Amino acid sequence: MSSNQSNYKLAENEHHYFNTAYDVKGRFSSYWHQINEIIKVRPTKVLEIGIGTGFVTRYLKERGVDIINIDVMHSLKPDIAASVLALPFSSEIFSIVGCYEVLEHIPYEDFTTALEELARVSRKHVVLSLPDVTTAYRFFAELPRMKPIKKFIPHPFHRSSVHIYDGHHHWEIGKKYYSLRKIKTDIGKLGLKIIKSYRVFEFPYHRFFLLQKPKSIQ
Repeated sequence: MSSNQSNYKLAENEHHYFNTAYDVKGRFSSYWHQINEIIKVRPTKVLEIGIGTGFVTRYLKERGVDIINIDVMHSLKPDIAASVLALPFSSEIFSIVGCYEVLEHIPYEDFTTALEELARVSRKHVVLSLPDVTTAYRFFAELPRMKPIKKFIPHPFHRSSVHIYDGHHHWEIGKKYYSLRKIKTDIGKLGLKIIKSYRVFEFPYHRFFLLQKPKSIQ
């Protein structure tokens, strides 16, 4: 395993994913979005990067979705043990690839390499979830005969602190040098189109990106 790939291997063990502090209420809202973004495209074959608790894989399998997961942690018992930096699959073999809260575990200089791999094995779509610490206020209103209103109001004086590697995350959106604009720019440089990007209202720490490969590289 290369030094970059070894950096991707998480410092925590499997117990990180199976305790009451990990599966907080908001995380299940994030699971819903992970699942929803996949089933909406009616995929024939799905790849999930990072097994975590296995909740998303189990849910989709139980509903007849053909899904394979990979992870570098053998102890989590993924379908295939592999690194996101060198996926052991042929090109364009999956309808959609989901990669949730994984890429922040590798140094940012490997971010585009990982994205290239995700795009390579997907025929069309990639769904990402990345941590976002940008300060924002949540506004919620529920009025008669109207759909609930949910909005994020950006803090006008958000201060970007320097990210310090904590044994888990090498970087996060909203930290100094890792603005949302930078992340979107680097995604665009790969020729990937951002169909939408949003934060989970119940769990703002998770920001989703639905990416699409242009026809020229599909």
